[in-house]
Amino acid sequence: MSYPLEALLRPAFELRAALASSFAATAVLVTPSTFMLTRDLAWGCAGVLACHALWRGWAGWRVLRYRRNLRRLQPYGVSPDKIPCSSERLFLGRGFRWDQRHTQRLHEARLPENQFLLELGLLRRLTQKLVPSPVELSAAGGDPAIHGVEPRDADVWMNLSERVGHLLVLGTTRVGKTRLAELLIAQDIRRGEVVIVFDPKGDIDLLRRVYAEAKRAGRGGEFFMFHLGHPEVSARYNPVGSFSRITEVATRIAGQLPSEGQSAAFKEFVWRYVNVMARALVALGRKPDYEQINRYASNIEPLLIDYFEHWLDKELTAAGWRDAIEAMAIDKKDLDKALQTRGSRAVMLVEYARRGKLYDPIAHALSSTLNYEKSYFDKLVASLLPLLEKLTTGRTAALLSPDFNDLSDWRPAFDWASVINLRGIVYVGLDSLSDYEVAAAVGNAMFADLTSVAGSLYKYGTGRGLPGETAPRRIAIHADEFNELIGDEFIPLLNKAGGAGFQVTAYTQTWSDVEARIGSQAKAGQIAGNFNSMIMLRVKEVATAELLTSQLTEVRVVSTIASSSVSDTNDPGDFADFASRNEDRITTEGAAMLSPSDLVQLPKGQAFALLHGGQLYKICMPLPDSSHDSLMPVNLVAIGDEIRCRLTGTIVSST
Repeated sequence: MSYPLEALLRPAFELRAALASSFAATAVLVTPSTFMLTRDLAWGCAGVLACHALWRGWAGWRVLRYRRNLRRLQPYGVSPDKIPCSSERLFLGRGFRWDQRHTQRLHEARLPENQFLLELGLLRRLTQKLVPSPVELSAAGGDPAIHGVEPRDADVWMNLSERVGHLLVLGTTRVGKTRLAELLIAQDIRRGEVVIVFDPKGDIDLLRRVYAEAKRAGRGGEFFMFHLGHPEVSARYNPVGSFSRITEVATRIAGQLPSEGQSAAFKEFVWRYVNVMARALVALGRKPDYEQINRYASNIEPLLIDYFEHWLDKELTAAGWRDAIEAMAIDKKDLDKALQTRGSRAVMLVEYARRGKLYDPIAHALSSTLNYEKSYFDKLVASLLPLLEKLTTGRTAALLSPDFNDLSDWRPAFDWASVINLRGIVYVGLDSLSDYEVAAAVGNAMFADLTSVAGSLYKYGTGRGLPGETAPRRIAIHADEFNELIGDEFIPLLNKAGGAGFQVTAYTQTWSDVEARIGSQAKAGQIAGNFNSMIMLRVKEVATAELLTSQLTEVRVVSTIASSSVSDTNDPGDFADFASRNEDRITTEGAAMLSPSDLVQLPKGQAFALLHGGQLYKICMPLPDSSHDSLMPVNLVAIGDEIRCRLTGTIVSST
């Protein structure tokens, strides 16, 4: 029979019946003559009573276990080598599928009349004072009843086919986002996927975990570390050095400039200017980088001279053009005002090509930049120079504009296409706490480069230019504090790169951080709509909590109402003067399956997950225990020393 109320928050009355049956079974076995039973009948009767005692005892124990789970948190840790891993699913922790029953139980647990049942007993309070536990309510915070409403939990897995729909993780600071990232990254590494970890703040524990998991999976040789805060041991990376189309260089640089209002016109001019420089550099056989673009952005004449000399040498078989230029007589007073401010060598090259009616698209584009008066031209590109200064100042310049001719530099250089072909593991530490502006610029440039690589994978597949067929790659991108990285470059990476095997897992504290960063509520909504799965830990902002709760259906909650009434009688022949009645009425009312306040009260290490097309799960994440992990490096310097030793064969002793 199904009852409308489970009534689990009550004294365990079943234990009384179990105790009575146990005593009766014992008495029947000890003195069967007292009950006028033979020995055989006594054994049979005792067996029946014992079964009844077990049945009622089990029911009573279920009540006690349920109440105990509501009162305290259960410890859940796992050693790194014991983290479950599957080639078809992603392990998230232990938990259960949340439905109407759990909403009902949580509603009952929070009723005032049930609060005394959730208090710790005297013995438990004394034990807690004498031997504090790291998993008690005082340490983990929150309401343990949220997870305790289901005594029987099991492993919760997410299908890998859902990963390309991307995963959003939300949670306030210090509630377990980074530990969850470690859990997911460890599994991605062990499955042999391409793993790229963006860490704006440069969490050393996360870096150590990524490197330890790479070694545990036998992939230490595939690990790259890019860290703006430690350039002496960091790998090098050129954000504009690899591209499918030359126009991508200008797009990646100009895309980071403001585009609101009058800035849009300047942004378009900067795009054309950078595109001209990039085309000229490639034609000269040079790989574009921030150092060269910054050099020529302030003064494009040296690049114009180099390209014109290269073009004229190739265009004119006779070398006499150099003598002809030297013999040219040009009076700057006869030139346009803009050309009067330019160097004589650049002006003579442009005039020689014009008089000889020579045409080249790149040369024509370069010469058109001289048509602006220099001071006016500098104003047009003024927004470009601060951006390039951020990326070419100090030790950052050697990381983002690597000198491949310097054979003494042992630090490896990478690009995303090579990382994907190698099935590499890349940790990107942007050191945003030291320099937020540079961290944001580098992060945006990397995302723009990744988006370009995704387009190449769409068109040509994995392993372009390599012999033989290459199996498709899954590229797992983990972006911690991604509100500091997000820009217009991130949107196409979400809504178009899934077919190229990109699976993004983004971590942030509140959704308002994303809206403030992107500067548009519509764009923020566009980004949120591209995350098919969501995991939400404890949050403090109601608007962020409603990002999850607004997607849930309404359920019916059962409640009881105590009713009493008294009525008298006017019948003089009736013996009774009045009649009374007491009753409990069962009613149902609509309620949200989950409210924002439930997410505010989550303990550390616990979360709600919206998976598999809107199914709600309550999960408790395991906390990786690295205290006895022999593969865990001591610090970042030790990681750098190991990488240098692997690449150069030189043993480095750290002090």
